[in-house]
Amino acid sequence: MKKLILLPALLFAIATFCQSRKIQLDSLVNSKIGTEDPSVMVGVVKDGEIIYTSIRGMASLQHMVPANENTRSNIASTAKQFTALMVLDLSMKGKLSLEDDIREFIPDLYPEVKEEIKIRHLLNHTSGVRDYCDLMGIQQDPWWRREGLDNDEVIEFLTQQETVAFEPGSEYEYSNSGYILLAKVIEVITEEEFHEYSRRYFEEMGMNQTRFLEDYMRIVPNQALPYSDWGDGEWKQFPMMTSTYGEGFLFTTLNDQLSFEILIQQATESGNELLIKSQEPIPNSEIEQYGFGLELSDKLGYISVHHAGGTGSYGSQMVRYPEEKLSIFVMSSNSKVWTGGLADEIASVFLEEIVTPIEYASRLDSVPTKKLSKDFKGQYLASDGRLIRIEEEEGNVVWKYANQYSIPIIKEEENLYHASYDENLKIGFFETEVVLFDPDGETTIFKKHKIEEPTLADYESFVGKYYSDELDMNFSLSLVENDLMIDLDGWSKKRKVEVLNQDDFLVRNYILKVERDEFDRVVAISVSLSRAKNNRFAKKSNLQFQPKIEIAGGTISVTTIGSVDGSASDILLTKNYENGNEIWSQQFGGSSYDKASSIIDTEDGYLIVGSTSSYGKGNYDMFVIKTNKKGKKVWQNTFGEKMNEYGYTAEITPTGYLIKGTTQHCTDGDVFDCTTNIWMVSIDEDGNQLSSKVLEEM
Repeated sequence: MKKLILLPALLFAIATFCQSRKIQLDSLVNSKIGTEDPSVMVGVVKDGEIIYTSIRGMASLQHMVPANENTRSNIASTAKQFTALMVLDLSMKGKLSLEDDIREFIPDLYPEVKEEIKIRHLLNHTSGVRDYCDLMGIQQDPWWRREGLDNDEVIEFLTQQETVAFEPGSEYEYSNSGYILLAKVIEVITEEEFHEYSRRYFEEMGMNQTRFLEDYMRIVPNQALPYSDWGDGEWKQFPMMTSTYGEGFLFTTLNDQLSFEILIQQATESGNELLIKSQEPIPNSEIEQYGFGLELSDKLGYISVHHAGGTGSYGSQMVRYPEEKLSIFVMSSNSKVWTGGLADEIASVFLEEIVTPIEYASRLDSVPTKKLSKDFKGQYLASDGRLIRIEEEEGNVVWKYANQYSIPIIKEEENLYHASYDENLKIGFFETEVVLFDPDGETTIFKKHKIEEPTLADYESFVGKYYSDELDMNFSLSLVENDLMIDLDGWSKKRKVEVLNQDDFLVRNYILKVERDEFDRVVAISVSLSRAKNNRFAKKSNLQFQPKIEIAGGTISVTTIGSVDGSASDILLTKNYENGNEIWSQQFGGSSYDKASSIIDTEDGYLIVGSTSSYGKGNYDMFVIKTNKKGKKVWQNTFGEKMNEYGYTAEITPTGYLIKGTTQHCTDGDVFDCTTNIWMVSIDEDGNQLSSKVLEEM
């Protein structure tokens, strides 16, 4: 009889507990928005069943239409898991291999990249393929302003990129471009348009209300419109004018997403190998924290599989706790709702946070306890080239990465600090490096960067115009009252550059890094913006003539003088007083045309650069003459082939001289089909050629 009495009591207790949770969850959701605010939709699946849903707010503020179970919202990047699922499915069916190079399917991509860019690299963002959104941001023409931008246009844009940001597989850098390319791979393999293929794919999983966007102008039935108040308290609809897919822009209902979560939770029981593998790391991958369009990292101390999405005012968050058989899905058309934070709060109703044991790397014990021989403040470099600064601001020691905000670090002992936002993130200073100690035992080492304050000569070497073929845009650097200023295509005004050292600059949210040649000359600057790193802008060669130089007591100059009948010309070298009167002159040349361009001062004389048709192999050859301090010729030499090569100017190098000029190439000797390129010739102090390099076309 007692057992019969206990059973109703137990059922009553369970019901009361469930009701208590529902009240708690409703309170959480209701605290985020009002009933007449843009929508938020929340669902929880536990043990293969939907145990909670909440749909609150408006799908349309214009017509005051409440969101309901049929409302479709854009889950943005949370859609990547479905594109990845289709790719994984094709690989399991033998239609492709995750080790295949993307260029097997899209041959025009990245001609300069010799390493394989594998499908799996695209899936987990280790490909080095730059994010198209940030690339377009560098161009000052953001993706969201490009009305009608679609996948074909993005791929055409990416074919202009000859290189990737880093060697495939060597780093992780999130990139929407990878999933645009994966959508194209699906089309190539299936010989079917992506939207049609994905529609059937969703329907086979019972997700009948889920579709990738085809055209931003098309009607999406039961769409939740996106709204933001931009901080002024007045709701405005966020303009969405693009038509990309695969990387995001998936419109779906809460019920469809929860149905998919049930399939995931039941995958082991049903023997669905595809869904089981989709939740695991990618085989042979260099990383494990990101898999098939999913992040694989702990939340609240529990093993979890998750992904967030955000575009315009749309947001979403999916979190799975596989061992607890708990899934949480949140989506919103309200920019003021942080879907990720709400999902964590909901999870906390079901799960007690587990405090992960702290296990620092053993090197933490060897942080010096005595004062270092030199102040640890300064600049440090990571192995991947990231530069950080340790500085003092308003009496506090701060950690600064690039041009992001300063993070105060708190002193614990001599040379040992922790981050102000996390006392478990330790920072140890050594004589030549700083080490970041994560509580999970991981470390990041930054080597102290030996720097010298840039001199005026350094600043002058930065000045010039820089051009990127891949982005088809320029920027220029100039000196204005000893400040380095940058003028980027698309900007309305010049901006001051923060010069950190001889190789690293910051301006706004851009990171600039100088590239030098074997003569320590500035030849290019790489520009990084967020997920679009290492975009190379080559310095345009300065071929300005320098026919006169200042010397003590006057000038030295070169000029071209013609014969009386105009049938020839010579090079005239003159030394002049400050008033212009000639001290002495020397004449150089042969029986035809010899022309002067520039002169430079050397330790033991002068170097004249010009062109000649009197000597050499071609119509015109680069002509270099070395003289002593009295203008007497020491040696002369020509450089060139059978067409036209011209000398413009020169620089002194550690091995001799670098002669700058141009070279001409004619296809099959056709003088009407020729190109002219910048040509650099390195010579020794005796005029012997050491090397040469053909650069950009004029």
